[in-house]
Amino acid sequence: MTTLVWFRQDLRLADNPALAAAVARGAIVPVYILDDTSGVRAIGAAGRWWLHHSLTALSKSLGGLVLRRGDPSTVLAALVSETGATRVVWNRCYEPEAIARDTAIKTALTASGIEVESFNGSLLFEPWELKTLTGGPYKVYSPFWRACLKLPVSAPVSAPKLKPTLHGAKSDPLASWTLLPKQPNWAAAFAPEWTPGETGARARLETFFVGGLAGYGELRNRPDLPNISRLSPHLHWGEISPRQIWAATHMRIETSTSPRGDADKFLSEIGWREFAHHLLFHFPTLPTRNWKPAFDAYPWSDDKAQLVAWQKGQTGYPIVDAGMRELWATGYMHNRVRMIVASFLIKHLRIDWRQGEAWFWDTLLDADLANNAASWQWVAGCGADAAPYFRIFNPMEQGRKFDPNGDYVRRWCPEIARLPNTVLHAPFEAPAEILRACGVSLGKTYPRPIVDHATARQAALAGYGAVKAAGAEAADTVGQKR
Repeated sequence: MTTLVWFRQDLRLADNPALAAAVARGAIVPVYILDDTSGVRAIGAAGRWWLHHSLTALSKSLGGLVLRRGDPSTVLAALVSETGATRVVWNRCYEPEAIARDTAIKTALTASGIEVESFNGSLLFEPWELKTLTGGPYKVYSPFWRACLKLPVSAPVSAPKLKPTLHGAKSDPLASWTLLPKQPNWAAAFAPEWTPGETGARARLETFFVGGLAGYGELRNRPDLPNISRLSPHLHWGEISPRQIWAATHMRIETSTSPRGDADKFLSEIGWREFAHHLLFHFPTLPTRNWKPAFDAYPWSDDKAQLVAWQKGQTGYPIVDAGMRELWATGYMHNRVRMIVASFLIKHLRIDWRQGEAWFWDTLLDADLANNAASWQWVAGCGADAAPYFRIFNPMEQGRKFDPNGDYVRRWCPEIARLPNTVLHAPFEAPAEILRACGVSLGKTYPRPIVDHATARQAALAGYGAVKAAGAEAADTVGQKR
């Protein structure tokens, strides 16, 4: 029996249930389809860079990989005909458009006599497995994660012994997909930072265990320190599975002196990823609609100049600018800083969270529909289990608290690196003589703040007042109907 193994966001050999099931039945034809026609959200520019290198690594590990571009339904049907395959397998995706696509493909292939089977290769638990006492989906993270912790996690399976047979199936040259930027090559700094592929994922996890896990519970909020895993791109592309991370972390606890509290906090971040996918599955409009409808009344601003200043790291608030520059240079941003820059866009500039979500989708190597949408809605206050709307980060205080020595800001905003710590996070408050002595000219070498913090805070609160009024009106309407 020959089985087509359709790779998607599972670009690995180990703990790949679809691949293992296929190998157990005989010969396999591994295929990756660049799907830019079926309505599934197109991969962002940074993600395309990662995909190129991850596919290169996967093809080498497999001993060959068929690459095709187009509508997966058409491509798979053609490959079945070309190879004589009688079975098609894949690991499930959970984005709403992907679910609709996969359901239609399964129906069509089954009707033509092809056996089709899908597996869970991306999550600890299926989104429909976790239910509240009333039988509905969870809407708050903490009880969701407590429920998860009561369930057994399946052990990861080893990589199978491969006997791929491509049956002469033609493959697109990877270069023909032009996934890599050329002129200009804005991803030039990515390569020194990242090693896409399964081997790189395992190495990244081990590096974190050795130098980042101890102290993680407290120090994960410090962008100037190495206490973060940086596994999110590897997880998104499926070069490592959450089951592998779960098992390796528990083994680490048992065989080392790593504090259990730090490990539990690390695993709770995997829990947030699970929660985000749970939300997306049950609320498929999460990436495009306010989860709380009352937020439709928020009076968003449409200041394109301010949006561009935010995107380019030219807001005049160093911790915000450092984060946006780190994102552009490396395709990544520290999680605490993600919250700070998102809060600034939404609550200082009053720009719709969907504009920020779209920018992150295009520039993050780990851009994940569920995580991205759930996190942006959380910051905006309009999502499930959201941050209180009145929590408006003070970017100066956030910088002083989480980058106390200024190492992070100095790395990404070198034009103000000579400023002393006392004014580094608020150059606009520095005396003129200090600015001159440090070679800083506000408005020339470093921007003045594009908004005043206090004024912006009041405007944001006024906007949220409109949301409260809309929510009260909706509640009154419901009461009248009853």
